Amino acid sequence: MHEILLKIGPAAFRIVSAWRRPLDQLTDLYQAYPAPTGETVDFTVRLEPEKPWRRFVRPSVHIGGDFWLPDAAPLPLEQGLLGAEMGMNLQMALGWRRHLLLHASSVEKDGKALVMTGLSGSGKSTLSAMLAERGWRFMGDEFALLSLDSGEIIPFPRLISLKNKAIAAMQDIACEERFGPEMKATPKGDIRHLVPPRNAIARMDQPARPALLLFPRFGHAPELRDMGQAEIFVRLTQASTNYVALGEDGFRSLTRFVDEVPVKAMDYQSIDQAEELIDGLWSELR
Repeated sequence: MHEILLKIGPAAFRIVSAWRRPLDQLTDLYQAYPAPTGETVDFTVRLEPEKPWRRFVRPSVHIGGDFWLPDAAPLPLEQGLLGAEMGMNLQMALGWRRHLLLHASSVEKDGKALVMTGLSGSGKSTLSAMLAERGWRFMGDEFALLSLDSGEIIPFPRLISLKNKAIAAMQDIACEERFGPEMKATPKGDIRHLVPPRNAIARMDQPARPALLLFPRFGHAPELRDMGQAEIFVRLTQASTNYVALGEDGFRSLTRFVDEVPVKAMDYQSIDQAEELIDGLWSELR
């Protein structure tokens, strides 16, 4: 078995694999990240064949670790990098208790964080990636970590998972050496990972105060809409993987977030439209 250690924001991972190839890809893409101090990690992810012979004959990757899904289908070896990323997501979703987790992307400007959450296909990952190339600091794609004490957003700048049409859009503006291999026909469609800008990695120990929460929706005429607090609270509980597990701490943290942070629903049809709407809202906040 092969292994590497990764430190991303406040979380440290041990990735163990029966194959060298996925770890070589991870090592290449995470080379700018600091190494964990010592041998202590928060989670272990294991990439193993479901049956011994599947290590060599039509190799398939079963995702395991401290937490796993017993009914999850294995991935072909050429999607082993995706398996490692999914494994880290799974550990955080099921095991992290130090912060309230929101399924959201986040970026920072002027010391303040913009948080974006919504259903799959809403464009939050593409928006955060694009804004990170246009003067914002990328803070996270898959999860926004909300401090239970301070209410700040804690950076968790993993690789940015680009899907389908977003891949070509980002290839037009980001240099090729920041991209991982393109994986076709995965369970989530075509996927290619993008390394965040270096300032996101260098400043991943610097939190930011949330200043705006957006619920983006792609494919509709540009519009900003208000939302009621009850709807916002319910949608955020649905977007959190550990709200119930945190109990009273989670309730207090989410209530403070909803009470203090301005919220808008945003419809848009292009990145330029979204950026114009976001810039207008950001100017009002100043």
